[in-house]
Amino acid sequence: MNLIFRKSIIALTGLFLCLFLVVHLSANALLLFPEEAAREMYNGYSTFLRENPLIKVVAYVLYLTIILHVIYALIITIQNRRAKPEKYIINNSKENSTWTSQNMGLIGILILIFIVVHLGQFWARIKLNIGESVGMDAYGNKDVYEVTYTLFQNIYFVVFYTVLMIPLGLHLHHGLKSAFKSLGFYHNNGLRVLSRISIIYAAIIAIGFGIIPFIVYLK
Repeated sequence: MNLIFRKSIIALTGLFLCLFLVVHLSANALLLFPEEAAREMYNGYSTFLRENPLIKVVAYVLYLTIILHVIYALIITIQNRRAKPEKYIINNSKENSTWTSQNMGLIGILILIFIVVHLGQFWARIKLNIGESVGMDAYGNKDVYEVTYTLFQNIYFVVFYTVLMIPLGLHLHHGLKSAFKSLGFYHNNGLRVLSRISIIYAAIIAIGFGIIPFIVYLK
């Protein structure tokens, strides 16, 4: 029962995070507009997120979701390793499971590293006022666009941001399918359709987040 409960928590929090990523990517897409329009829309959107009471509640739910997802995934990963302390003499791992499913722990660590760096560069500076102060735009909003644009003029950060989208895409592809299975969805035709959807979804999210920094860099 504990294992089922933990997997259900991972599944539900994962699905919520999948929805969040769609919203987040939509916001990042504003950066693709011409600079003047992009600055106004992106800063206005950011101000709305920070000041809207309902969005603030959703933000706390998001923080809690990330924490629960990481903690329960870590618990299950440790338990799985303890349950199989020795490798089998004959192990057809390639036939029994994918590389991604076998290395979800490593992929999760890479994503966690990205999240920590990402929060340090954006969330801590903009919301907590840690580090260099953020200026204001012509409309009186915090100039989050300038923060983002400046960071994406650093090729090292752009490459880091883009490369880490590869493990994110792998995680999303495997995780989206696994989430529905953990919640009891085992319809064969449905799972095949879901597998295709998960590939498309993972590709859109990973490529979208990965290519935007390069486009901003080349502006």
